Amino acid sequence: MSSFRRKFLKTPEILSDERGMTLLELLIVIAILGLIATLGGVQLMETFGQTKTKTARLQIDQIGLALDLFHLDVGRPPTSDENLAALLDKPQGIEKWNGPYLKSEAATLDPWGTRYLYRSPGEHGAYDLYSLGRDGKSGGSGEDADVTSW
Repeated sequence: MSSFRRKFLKTPEILSDERGMTLLELLIVIAILGLIATLGGVQLMETFGQTKTKTARLQIDQIGLALDLFHLDVGRPPTSDENLAALLDKPQGIEKWNGPYLKSEAATLDPWGTRYLYRSPGEHGAYDLYSLGRDGKSGGSGEDADVTSW
């Protein structure tokens, strides 16, 4: 063979120990990736649930501030009959109302789409403001736990 051919027309050499992945190896890798994704998905859902509970706590604090402003202006918190609607629309017979104290009616909904429960006078203070959590039932744990103002 001429030196020209050896120099410029080399054919690639195939090493005998090079090989691709077998179907079994590929299936094992896919199974491992699926397991990791499943475990990560469970953790992600738990974190998402905790986020809703934390959001409910923050919303209760914000509504509590609006209730405090109402109390400062009117001289008392809204009654149970007036409910949280008194923070949005002026109740009849109140002169010193300086609201609205909340931006919208959506602010009275917990992260699960249920209205916050309000009671005045409360069992734990001037008022009780709370959510029954994801399940809508008293008690529970995790995302189903009650979120309260007290």
